[in-house]
Amino acid sequence: MYWRKLLALVAVLLFVSTSQTSAATLSSQQETPAKKVVAFVIDDFGNNMSGTTEILALPVPLTVAVMPFLPSTKQDAELAHQKGHDVFVHMPMEPVKGKRSWLGPGAITTDLSDEEIRSRVQKAIDDVPHAIGMNNHMGSKVTADERIMRIIMSVVKERGLIYLDSRTTDKSVASKIATEMGVPHTENQIFLDDVYSVPHITQQMEKICKRIGTHPICVAIGHVGPPGKKTASVLRQYIPRIQKEAEFVTISKLVNQSVR
Repeated sequence: MYWRKLLALVAVLLFVSTSQTSAATLSSQQETPAKKVVAFVIDDFGNNMSGTTEILALPVPLTVAVMPFLPSTKQDAELAHQKGHDVFVHMPMEPVKGKRSWLGPGAITTDLSDEEIRSRVQKAIDDVPHAIGMNNHMGSKVTADERIMRIIMSVVKERGLIYLDSRTTDKSVASKIATEMGVPHTENQIFLDDVYSVPHITQQMEKICKRIGTHPICVAIGHVGPPGKKTASVLRQYIPRIQKEAEFVTISKLVNQSVR
């Protein structure tokens, strides 16, 4: 009888010890912070723009936003896909200010009917090979219009795409409607090259590095075109520094991680 009681006591002590160790291990795992992520989106591909080769040669995953119906739309989308980047439709949308000629073909404007908007969005998606998402080109007027954004989001949802709000206006309703409609989405936080100079792009990269230090996620938008080669050069210089603190990811990976 004595030995049975002793063995039972030993078994209880071992169970308690093991449970405490498991709990401590789980707690330690939960307290370990997830690696920070940064997603760079490069807009305006599709028209043989300056910096296209340099951007696509960068040794990190990117999200490549390609405008539809332009001379190198399919070529740029195919090459980006081959390199493992996300391909997004860079959908032209009417701004509050600016010339319509800047939009390019197939643009969404506020004077269009519901049916025409839906048709243009569908055709744009079909024109960009390997597209898994969409963001707005310009669009400060359209992204603030609930009627139009609901139509756009309905097509995005039907096609199983992600939506990235480029945030060209603080009046944008894109994220609000995407949330209501269950569309996977995120939004831009910093424009990298809204001024086409190396000092400004460098200044914006410093802001990105600072944000990475205090936030788990950073989304930034740059461009091919007038600032393209400068943007590629500055970004290349900052890659090693950023990699010490964060992982470069595509928008699809960032959104999928956020959902979990």
